[in-house]
Amino acid sequence: MATTYLQENQDRFLTELIDWLRIPSVSADPKFHGDVMKAADYLKARFEEVGLDNVELCPTSGNPIVYGEKIVDASLPTVLVYGHYDVQPADPYELWDSPPFEPVIKDEKIYARGACDDKGQVYMHVKALEVMKQDGAFPCNIKVMIEGEEEIGSNNLAIFVRENKVKLKADVILISDTGMLANDQPSIEVGLRGLSYHEVEVTGPNRDLHSGLYGGAVANPINVLCKMIASLHDENNHITIPEFYDNVAVLSSEERAELNRVPHSDDEFKRSIGLPDVYGEKGYTTVERIGIRPTLDVNGIWGGYTGEGAKTVIASKAYAKISMRLVPNQTSEEITALFQKHFAAIAPSGVTVKVKPHHGGEPVVTPTDSVAYKAAADAMETTFGKRPIPTRGGGSIPIVAMFKSELGLDTVLLGFGLDSDAIHSPNEHYGVFNFLKGIETIPHFYRNYAAPCRHSG
Repeated sequence: MATTYLQENQDRFLTELIDWLRIPSVSADPKFHGDVMKAADYLKARFEEVGLDNVELCPTSGNPIVYGEKIVDASLPTVLVYGHYDVQPADPYELWDSPPFEPVIKDEKIYARGACDDKGQVYMHVKALEVMKQDGAFPCNIKVMIEGEEEIGSNNLAIFVRENKVKLKADVILISDTGMLANDQPSIEVGLRGLSYHEVEVTGPNRDLHSGLYGGAVANPINVLCKMIASLHDENNHITIPEFYDNVAVLSSEERAELNRVPHSDDEFKRSIGLPDVYGEKGYTTVERIGIRPTLDVNGIWGGYTGEGAKTVIASKAYAKISMRLVPNQTSEEITALFQKHFAAIAPSGVTVKVKPHHGGEPVVTPTDSVAYKAAADAMETTFGKRPIPTRGGGSIPIVAMFKSELGLDTVLLGFGLDSDAIHSPNEHYGVFNFLKGIETIPHFYRNYAAPCRHSG
């Protein structure tokens, strides 16, 4: 019956998602604040429609958290669903084939900012609740908490969680903000990297200078910054910050071999992103570089004159945004301190350096022998016809570690995106197949997790 209802209503489900995607809920840019609130209101109305109780917009010092619950029986387990309704900025707009907030479906994919990350995946959960409501029963207790600040660090979420532990009491966290290997090979991420993110400022002279009158006699902040950044990796693409690797968890040869059983083709990887060759830390495969090794990347760099024509100046300042992905046993606090110390130490005497830490998060590995993981794996096997493979993800969801520390709960990362979905990039998209398959799979997870035999003893 559930499958029939999904088939009969899939066009409406897609239309509703598209309506939500039209709302530019960009949390990083204050000019979109009204749209962020509009997106929260839209989700609150959908929560009420699918039968959740105690639906509310929970205020924070930033954007509200949309909350709802369905408590059916105190003796049944409780699942807390987390997601986010804010999206990344869509810039540069000119690189989109269609406007980022005018969603279109082409080649069976939904193109829009937030289509996969994370509105499309959040909306799978909303519609899965509708399917279960139509079926006549919620198999366990369900709490849903969707925030509006994930893309800017989730600072207010941690405060909300600490202040609402009774409200959020549950047995497991369920998140769909990750991906899987392929539509014909499901997978479940069981590891995520942490994050340490910084903005650096290099200052030279007290004003922009004429490069003819002063060039060669003063330190050029842009030149200096480029040299400093270049020095952060050696010839083997090993990060040169002292003590950076001291606490990195080292996997055994057996564990590495198991990780590399994941279906992967370097040739396909190169083709998918238009590269002539793979690149990374010497001695590791692409799968390992993405999943189990820490990284350091420049996410943005600017300074001086970048307008039309020529302006021969030595800029007073140069800037960069630098992020490091962390692996188990590293902490964002430790790496932040090491980076700040090292970046200041490598600056030449002709400039001054400021390092401003932004948000961070901790790496996490989730168990594969838990009741919840097995319930998710069985659900995927039911709908895909193939057992999912456990994988290590390269991205970061800092709140996973926060949920563990504050609520004592493990997380199941039941994601349906693909690496090719271009999240955070122009032309972000999400497969119609993936959206509908998520709606089909999620109710099976609840039924599997609520099965009495799973919780006996």
